[in-house]
Amino acid sequence: MRPENQSSLSEFLLLGLPIRPERQGVFFALFLGVYLTTVLGNLLIFLLIRLDSRLHTPMYFFLSHLALTDVSFSSVSIPKMLMDAHTEYESIPYAGCIAQMYFFIFFTDLDSFLITSVAYDHYVAVCHPLHYTTIMREQLCAFLLAVSWILSGASSLSHTLLLTQLSFCANTVPHFFCDLSALLKLSCSDIFLNELVMFTVGVVVITLPFVCILVSYVYIGATILRVPSTKGICKALSTCGSHSVVSLYCGSIFGQYLFSTLSNFIDRGITVALMYTVVTPMLNPFIYSLRNRDINGALGKLFSRATFFSQ
Repeated sequence: MRPENQSSLSEFLLLGLPIRPERQGVFFALFLGVYLTTVLGNLLIFLLIRLDSRLHTPMYFFLSHLALTDVSFSSVSIPKMLMDAHTEYESIPYAGCIAQMYFFIFFTDLDSFLITSVAYDHYVAVCHPLHYTTIMREQLCAFLLAVSWILSGASSLSHTLLLTQLSFCANTVPHFFCDLSALLKLSCSDIFLNELVMFTVGVVVITLPFVCILVSYVYIGATILRVPSTKGICKALSTCGSHSVVSLYCGSIFGQYLFSTLSNFIDRGITVALMYTVVTPMLNPFIYSLRNRDINGALGKLFSRATFFSQ
């Protein structure tokens, strides 16, 4: 295929998932169900936190924003993937591809920062319970959220601006969305600066938050082991258990994505991308609702109101 630069390239062709044609319908129904579950589940979590005053705490402040981020994160790529699978129209305009990449990176980084904020909240709650209210003030929560947005925006903008300066030798993307590493492999230009920024920024927005999460739960674990009562241990585990599982899971996925440019195995990259774009956002509402008394209480209260007004 002849080389095309960013001024003449009008669209990219997304090859989508490596699925046999006879199985397209099954996977379409599966991913549609997962996407609807993700959207409805996370929106329900957000609604419960906003409506129930008992959930107006720092932890649920971050969880409400995490729920909206998960909805946005999934909506960046999954609807386009479903539409392509249904219509077999797999092209995406150049501007649309750049925009999809920007928002994908933005919400990936924002998700990482929010999970880190939740981990820090748990650290303060378990390790410094007497100073929790003085440390986790409303101003600090707003500051952490603002920093998360600013750093995520700066990260995604830096990648986007550098990518728009490249020339492309092909327009066929071996992925189901406009993945940065996949787009870099199509470039005819020197991508050393892009890869350098990708690695450097990735350390700041992915690796460091992941390390902070691990360190916070090491301290939490050490504190739990010093608690003499079984009740105290159970309370600490119930507070942090589900969130630590999600944090470690997301951290491992982010780490694999950060070093995806070192691998040439396309199918493995697509599989990893599916895990953190489809599976992880769906798991969050289930974990927080099924293993959290406060959320279950708010959900029961909401159902009681709905039943009362329907009579």
